[in-house]
Amino acid sequence: MTTVIQPELVRRAAAGDQAATATLLTDVRPGLVRYCRGRLGRIGGAYTTADDVAQEVCVAVLRALPRYREQGSPFTAFVYGIAAHKVADAQRAAIRDSAVTPTDTPLEQPDGAPGPEQQAVASDLARRLSGLLNRLPDVQREIILLRVAVGLSADEVGTIVGMTAAAVRMAQSRALARLRTLAGDALDEVAA
Repeated sequence: MTTVIQPELVRRAAAGDQAATATLLTDVRPGLVRYCRGRLGRIGGAYTTADDVAQEVCVAVLRALPRYREQGSPFTAFVYGIAAHKVADAQRAAIRDSAVTPTDTPLEQPDGAPGPEQQAVASDLARRLSGLLNRLPDVQREIILLRVAVGLSADEVGTIVGMTAAAVRMAQSRALARLRTLAGDALDEVAA
């Protein structure tokens, strides 16, 4: 579940109240991390890139906050609009940098991370889930991520994607039904 951002807190933060700004960023960050992780997934078995992008979104929100003016849509629409742009930037950068995969850690160092089997299972699951989500239309994928991974309300998601709350709930229902069908087909392919 996402934290409800109070308009008064946003107004105080936009006016320069440092305590309100700290509270506001503390409230939005967990949802941003879930959103970025949902959109970017694991890279190299870790969520480092997604967490870095979430931090970049927080910095961008902090910089834009003094210029923010309420225009009839919730503050979360403003925040996730910034997040969508930062995620797209990260995806473009990942494509550009995909040819080079440097490693900073020597291979002989002990690692406290999960073992190869656990990493393989987690990576395979993440790959399959990502593959299923990628087979959805863009709007349905965005709705699923914002509603399920981030925990936003249908009203908040509707504002972000330009739909009514009822249309968001309907699209979410259709997307989940499609995911069930796709997952069933994928299981049938594995069994065959």
